[in-house]
Amino acid sequence: MKLADLIIDLQYRGLRVNAPFERRPGGAGPSDAGMIWIEGTAVTVPVDAGFVAGSPYTLEPEDAGFGIYADGVRLAAAAPADRPRFYDLTTADGVPYWQLALMHLDSLASTVLQTCAYWGNDDQCRFCGIGVSLASGNTVTVKRPAQLAEVAAAAKELDGAVDITLTTGSTYGPDKGALYAARCGQAMKEASGLPVEVQFEPPDDLAVIDKVADRGIDSVGIHVETFDPAVLEWVAPPKHRTGIERYFEAWEHAVGRFGEGQVSTYVILGMGEDPDLIVEGCWRAVDIGVYPFIVPLRPVPGSLMADVLPPAPDYVDRVARQVAPYLVERGLTADRVTAGCARCQACSPVGAMERELQAPADRNLIPVRALG
Repeated sequence: MKLADLIIDLQYRGLRVNAPFERRPGGAGPSDAGMIWIEGTAVTVPVDAGFVAGSPYTLEPEDAGFGIYADGVRLAAAAPADRPRFYDLTTADGVPYWQLALMHLDSLASTVLQTCAYWGNDDQCRFCGIGVSLASGNTVTVKRPAQLAEVAAAAKELDGAVDITLTTGSTYGPDKGALYAARCGQAMKEASGLPVEVQFEPPDDLAVIDKVADRGIDSVGIHVETFDPAVLEWVAPPKHRTGIERYFEAWEHAVGRFGEGQVSTYVILGMGEDPDLIVEGCWRAVDIGVYPFIVPLRPVPGSLMADVLPPAPDYVDRVARQVAPYLVERGLTADRVTAGCARCQACSPVGAMERELQAPADRNLIPVRALG
């Protein structure tokens, strides 16, 4: 079995856990996410959703480490993420570090503004859970640069964080929140030395992207979510009003400042999209130096798509395997991305596919042995 195939199926069926496990229970970001290394590859998988009870996959403790099993057969070695040590600390003004930023395996991540102009009205993105996180009490509304700088230094020193990913709810201002996120990123980078990705909507004035770059930010994510305009209108009305072509304009400008491979966009599968439009859009993005970060829909409890199931594995495989070779051919692979989701790859099978294509043929399979 290829590792990418296992990742796709795990992200569809989930993983039943029979061992201690670090979870991300809900809200914005990778929701219902079990954090795990599989054969050394970072992966997030559903662990608490109702459908996981029917999964054939289990995480089992072994004499040395852990393994992933299905029907009594060991499929792969696994290492669950430990609870980060920096979670036990608080800032100088008394805020627990874990309310300000979370570890996603080896990446430190934070939503710097936990409110969004579109939340709770007709413009709310159907897949989003930003307000769910805030309502849960697990985070604070605004993370200040000085607080985040403290957290970044501790996450690097105590838990080996290798990069920082910052996102934000969109604001009504013309910069859509990008400048505040960049200010936070600059403070975190100066305190920790870690590379930073900042994620934001296309600003009204593309010169905002230059101001983000001037803060020393390494990578940016400007997320269109889907290349199917009909689906975009349904799931993210403000992004549809912005228009897919405006995303391409913003991406081209950003590539000019950050370089090829340092600009990415989420591409979510499983929202009813036309797969041909998705593949064509991904190829076009790659052609201008943008990394399309393909992920299966991860339904967020409390969101408007909470009851939607993840897309079928064969569908995800079919779309992703038309894009991964194009990325490899173009030399725009995940290992060139400095920071952010496209660097991490834990929520996507594409990074594993890229490595398959680049590896010798006899190294594409993961070992399988019977239990006992």
